[in-house]
Amino acid sequence: MFNNKSILITGGTGSFGQKFVKTLLFKYNPKKIIIFSRDELKQFNMLNDLKKYEKKLRFFLGDVRDYDRLKFALSEVDFLVHAAALKQVPAAEYNPSEFIKTNVIGAENIFRASIQNKVKKVVALSTDKAASPINLYGASKLMSDKLFISANNFVGSGKTRFSVVRYGNVINSRGSVLPYFRELIKKNSKYFPITDAEMTRFWITLEHGVDFVIKSFSRMHGGEIFVPKIPSIKIIDLALALDQTKKHKIIGIRPGEKIHEVMCPKEDYLNTLEFKDHFIIKPSVKVIDKNINYKINKLKEKGKFVEKDFEYNSLNNNYYLDKKQIKNILNEN
Repeated sequence: MFNNKSILITGGTGSFGQKFVKTLLFKYNPKKIIIFSRDELKQFNMLNDLKKYEKKLRFFLGDVRDYDRLKFALSEVDFLVHAAALKQVPAAEYNPSEFIKTNVIGAENIFRASIQNKVKKVVALSTDKAASPINLYGASKLMSDKLFISANNFVGSGKTRFSVVRYGNVINSRGSVLPYFRELIKKNSKYFPITDAEMTRFWITLEHGVDFVIKSFSRMHGGEIFVPKIPSIKIIDLALALDQTKKHKIIGIRPGEKIHEVMCPKEDYLNTLEFKDHFIIKPSVKVIDKNINYKINKLKEKGKFVEKDFEYNSLNNNYYLDKKQIKNILNEN
C-alpha cells in the first residue's frame, strides 16, 4: 500500500512518529515521508539518525493549529497519520484552552486540509482516555475522534476517507510511567510513588502500535474507531517487576485520572464489533455510503456484534500480564 506513495505524519518526531517512519523505510519503499512537527532540534536529530534515507524524507516545521501551513504541507500526499497532540492529563486540567486549540481545532484543520488536497486515507491516533472521558485531555480527544468520523460526510464526491485508532499506554513512550520509574531507580529513590494500589492500564508496545496503525489503513472503510486487543497490567505489578526491593508510597490519583481505563464503552455496545485481534466501533450516524457493511473489513476479515452491555476496560480484560511477563517485556524494551 505504501510503496511509491507519499505519507505525512503530524507529530512525527515523537515516540510513535519515529518508530512509524523507520518501519515505513525498513519494510516499504515510499516515495517520500513528510515529518510535520514543531521542534526543529528533534527534526535535526531525526534526520541525522536516518541520514542514509534523507532523499525520501521531508521535514516541515509547523503546527496543526495553522491551517495554511497544513494545507501547503499536504500537497500531493496520499496517506496521513495524525499523531500530534497535547497529552498530559494534569496539564490539560490547568490549560484547557491550549489543549482545545491543538487537539480539537488542530483536528478540524487536519480533515479540512486533507479534503482540500484529496488525500486518500487519514488515520488519527486517539487514546483510551477518549472513551467515557472524565478529564479535559480525554474530552478533547473524544471531540477529535468525532470530528474525524464525521469528516467522512464532508468529502462530497471526493475519495478521502477518515478513521481512528484508539489504544492504551505505550511502553516507554514519553510521559508514561515506565521511564519515570526507571529514572527513580537511577536516582536511587527510596520508594515508587503509586497513585492507587488497584490501578490498571492497557499496555502496548510501540512496535505493536505502529503495526496496528499500518494494518488499519488496509482494513478501513472509513468512519471506524479501531481498538486492538492488548493486555492489561496493574501499575503496582510494573513497579515490582522493575524492583522488588523498593517500597511503595500511595500518593492518590492525579487531577482527572481514572483507576481503570476504558477503550470500548458500554454505551457504545450497539456499535461495537469484535474481530479476531481487534474491535471496531462503527459510526452511530451514516457516513460516506449507507450500504457499508462494517462486519467485513477491506481485508475481508469478519467480525460480529458484541453482547449487550459489553465494555472493554483494563479491569475486566481477560488478558493480564503477570510480573514475570512484564519483566520479560521490559528486558526487550
